[in-house]
Amino acid sequence: MTDRTADPRDPRPLIGEPLSLDLLNTRWRGTPVNDLLAGPDGYGIWLASAGLAGRCRADDSGLGPLLEARDALAAVVRDLDEHGAPGAVAVAGLNEVLRHGRLRRELGPQGPAEQVEVDRPEWLAAWLAADDLLGLLGQGEHRIKKCAHEACILHFFDTSQNGRRRWCSMAVCGNRAKAARHYEKAKA
Repeated sequence: MTDRTADPRDPRPLIGEPLSLDLLNTRWRGTPVNDLLAGPDGYGIWLASAGLAGRCRADDSGLGPLLEARDALAAVVRDLDEHGAPGAVAVAGLNEVLRHGRLRRELGPQGPAEQVEVDRPEWLAAWLAADDLLGLLGQGEHRIKKCAHEACILHFFDTSQNGRRRWCSMAVCGNRAKAARHYEKAKA
């Protein structure tokens, strides 16, 4: 488990989702779309917020694999949203990222242990995010959701008991939608 305390420099409107969705949320609404991973500095901020700063170096060599992973995750989530299941291209993209690592389990002096092994260190953050998406899919792909606000591009994992969460943030997108409905009612 990693320590996930948001970096105070992190400008994103939604922080703290599971690692895979947190990576997707490095792009958020704006004109043009805001992208935290536009360079190594933003990559370092994301690593810190994700609790990976001590395990991964924030440099160009790790940024490329992370962007590849983000694209693969986006394809899977987009296909889930549009078609209810990931298509062959999305599956191939995610599996390509996953090929760069594996989880080794063994019994140690302290009991069962897991160790992530990657073929090159720069693939660690990318592999961890791709592996996290597999875990979320195992908990229920219907809980991986895009914010219902038409202008929002953020994603979240719905942990509500009834599975009816609609907004990335009730304080931001939910209130915008409520205000818009109120305005339309008042106008009529």
